[in-house]
Amino acid sequence: MQNNDFPKGATLVFGGSGGIGQGVATTFAAAGSDVAVVYRAKKEVAERVAGEIRALGRKGTIHAADVTDPKQIDAAVAAAIQEHGRIHTVVWAAGPVVEQVHLAETSLELWQKSINIEAHGFFNAFKATVEHLRANGGGSYVHLGSAGHVWWPAKDGLSVAPKAANEALITGIAKEEGKNNIRANSVLVGVIEAGMFLELLKRGVFDQKWIDETQKLLCLKRWGKPEDIGRAAVYLATASYVTGQKINVSGGFGI
Repeated sequence: MQNNDFPKGATLVFGGSGGIGQGVATTFAAAGSDVAVVYRAKKEVAERVAGEIRALGRKGTIHAADVTDPKQIDAAVAAAIQEHGRIHTVVWAAGPVVEQVHLAETSLELWQKSINIEAHGFFNAFKATVEHLRANGGGSYVHLGSAGHVWWPAKDGLSVAPKAANEALITGIAKEEGKNNIRANSVLVGVIEAGMFLELLKRGVFDQKWIDETQKLLCLKRWGKPEDIGRAAVYLATASYVTGQKINVSGGFGI
């Protein structure tokens, strides 16, 4: 899936060592972009992903950062720019494993953790990269949001609500930065057979009843793959007249 629409430079993937983020990072590489993988703790995974990127003929680098710490993000962005010369696309794929609880039973600690990582983290990433994108003729932000943004799944509020804040930020970036040739869009992520979904399956949080009821809500009776999200993210990163939009990649969840 080689794509010649990428300028020189790299895609910066926050959460590139995560279950979905890995697939997104390698999909960008397959489409013709060098990739800088930002990870928090899973260095070995990040190194493997970078190796897969290089095996696809692209440059792959890894950069450690806790997204709740602006100084760490600034350092990771600076290192990625030094390695690649330019960042043309910023993908937000970072996030914690989301505990499945009703809103009324959600502790303030869990709520603050989710907001801090998802919403504050994305804002930190935006602030760390926007001047660079402006100075280099523009670029693109691609946010991995939630299909729950348009059809609320009970107990998933710790994912959907913080990502909804990011959806508003994406709209604001599109509105305010378009004059600088900076675009911002979202992929609304459904149930993807990777990362958090597999972890919660392993924990027994998602049982057979949950699986049966969720599949009733899908037009396509199968789970998605990380590459499904990656392909949508690549489209948004290269569709030069698309901004402020959302693509729902969820197998028709909730239709």
